[in-house]
Amino acid sequence: MSSENPEVQQPEVQQPEQQVQRAQIQIDDSKVIASYANFCRVTGTPEELIIDFGLNPQPLGIPTTPIPVTQRVITNFFTAKRMLHALSMTVQRHEQTFGVLEIDVQKRIRQ
Repeated sequence: MSSENPEVQQPEVQQPEQQVQRAQIQIDDSKVIASYANFCRVTGTPEELIIDFGLNPQPLGIPTTPIPVTQRVITNFFTAKRMLHALSMTVQRHEQTFGVLEIDVQKRIRQ
């Protein structure tokens, strides 16, 4: 008696896809509140990063009044690193299309 059974088929081995497909994440932004910020302060703890956003009414020179902070984002460093990468890529694409962004206000002032 043979141990082989010709009628039993071996399952097909699935080959991994050549391209990794990104998962489509659904986002509900129906309750988002948009606000503008021209100021941010970054602080943190060993576990978390705290990013405060506000509106500086005196963007030139040293402000003479306190800058009101209106939004605070607290995140972990893993998410912060992913955000850093996403922001970096976005700014690079913007500069490739529109030119280098000068962040020193004094260098942007035309005489």
